[in-house]
Amino acid sequence: MGSSSGSPANTREVVGCFFGSLGISFWGLQAAKRRYVAMGRNINITTDFILLGFSEHPELQAFLFVLFLGIYSVTLTWNLGLVVLIRMESCLHSPMYFFLGNLSFVDISYTSSITPKMLCDFFKQQKTISFVGCATQFFFFISMGATECCLLAAMAYDRYAAISTPLFYIAFMSPTMCVGMVITAYTGGFLMGLVQTSSIFQLYFCGPRVIKHFFCDLPPLLDLSCSSTFLSQVVNFLVVCAVGGTSALVVLVSYCYIIAAVMKIHSTQGRMKAFNTCASHLTTVILFYGSGLFSYLHSSAGYSQDQEKVVSMLYGAVIPMLNPIIYSLRNKEIKDALKKLKNQKKQMFPLCLMVL
Repeated sequence: MGSSSGSPANTREVVGCFFGSLGISFWGLQAAKRRYVAMGRNINITTDFILLGFSEHPELQAFLFVLFLGIYSVTLTWNLGLVVLIRMESCLHSPMYFFLGNLSFVDISYTSSITPKMLCDFFKQQKTISFVGCATQFFFFISMGATECCLLAAMAYDRYAAISTPLFYIAFMSPTMCVGMVITAYTGGFLMGLVQTSSIFQLYFCGPRVIKHFFCDLPPLLDLSCSSTFLSQVVNFLVVCAVGGTSALVVLVSYCYIIAAVMKIHSTQGRMKAFNTCASHLTTVILFYGSGLFSYLHSSAGYSQDQEKVVSMLYGAVIPMLNPIIYSLRNKEIKDALKKLKNQKKQMFPLCLMVL
């Protein structure tokens, strides 16, 4: 144990801790245990967790399972349908719908990181999740959430370019620019997930292993740590401010310019038309940012566990279901594309009967 800091053994521990924080291996756990033993503290390091979920309300288990299964089914159906519709209809091949298609894909990934496991746990007596599984779930949930923040900012800039500078819209929102913005959104999201997962899963979990939640979320994981969480909380706060704050600032500035441009329109009908193009996006922004900030920035303000679970369900399952519905109900082009597709099916049906 007295080897120098550059020895292979210590290098293995450092690398092991890093990969262990992402749930890729248990080297980090073993390294942490050896350090505790070396300090004279022979303790057991947690290698799995128990998700409490909604087991505190056994009388509601059947109802909640049907409810969440319905929400998840609608989320998959609407979002997949929107992605396919955007791909099929040439009239929807524009920057706005390119971003919307990616938003639907992110919503599917976002809710799929937590919902299938939650639904399976309704039928299990022992609702366990491994250290690896918990880290993986946390990573993808945070990554997809941060990616959605960045995509919403990109969509706000797209609306600004369309309304404030319509003559230069095609130049500003070229295909190369749109692809670059989407790649940046995914990169920023995965980097945020990597930093937050590393900061949380390098903590020592050696005490109670019951997560009082239905998935591996930040506040309940911090509650289980038997080491100081101050540095992790600071890192997570800075990362959330950097990604979430920057995205929110882009949205705010974009809408300030949009409002200024709309107010210059003299006709009431023109103003309403301009505002309607932003209404769906603005509704999505308010729902997503509002519920997310409430959960993460006020998690230590003394709210009950049931309240935190309800808010988590709102931004983790309900909002991904609502996003495509909001855009579909308030968007004339999507409605027209759906009607066109419906008419094509009606025309195809008699032809199919004739062939048969």
